[in-house]
Amino acid sequence: MASKSGKFLYFAYGSNLLTHRIHINNPSAERIGIGRLNDYQISFVTYSKRWHGASATIISKKHGIVWGALWQIDNADMDHLDKQEGVHENLYQPLQVDICMPSGEKVNARTYQQLANPPDVSDLKDLPNDCRPSVAYWKTIVKGAEETGLPKEYIHFLHQIPHNDYHGPVDINLPLWIH
Repeated sequence: MASKSGKFLYFAYGSNLLTHRIHINNPSAERIGIGRLNDYQISFVTYSKRWHGASATIISKKHGIVWGALWQIDNADMDHLDKQEGVHENLYQPLQVDICMPSGEKVNARTYQQLANPPDVSDLKDLPNDCRPSVAYWKTIVKGAEETGLPKEYIHFLHQIPHNDYHGPVDINLPLWIH
C-alpha cells in the first residue's frame, strides 16, 4: 500500500489515534488502517503543559510492539504535523519506520520520537509519577485505540498504563467528551 501522489503515510500511536484530535491540525488525514511497529514500545517522558502530564514516545525495545493508526495526509499538512509534534522546539524528531499491516504487507511511514530519554523501566506500571500521562491524555489514547480498532490485547495493555491523577482542564482545542 503505497501513499498516493501528494500524500504521505503517518503512523500515530498517541493522541493522534483519535480522529477528532488529529483533525484539529491535519484536516486532510484519512485513516487507512492499523499497523504495528516492531522492536519498539510506547513510553512517556516529557511533561506537556498542554496536557498537564507526560506525552507519549516510542523507544527501541527488542521484541516490543507498538500498535497504531496509519493515516494518509496531504503533503501540505506535514508542516502542521511537525509543529503539533514540537519538531521546531526539539521535542520530537520525525522518523521513517517500516510498519507491518495485518495483511503482512510492510509500508514505510512517518512517525515521531521524543528526543528526551524516558526512564528505563521494564514495566510501564513502574513509570515515575512525573513520567505519567494526565487522565485526559491517557483517555484520548485509549479512546483512539478503540476507535481505530487496535487489537484487544493491546487496548488492554494501554488500560494498564498509570496516569498522574490530574483531572483538571487541558488546552487541546477539543471538547472533553471523553470522560
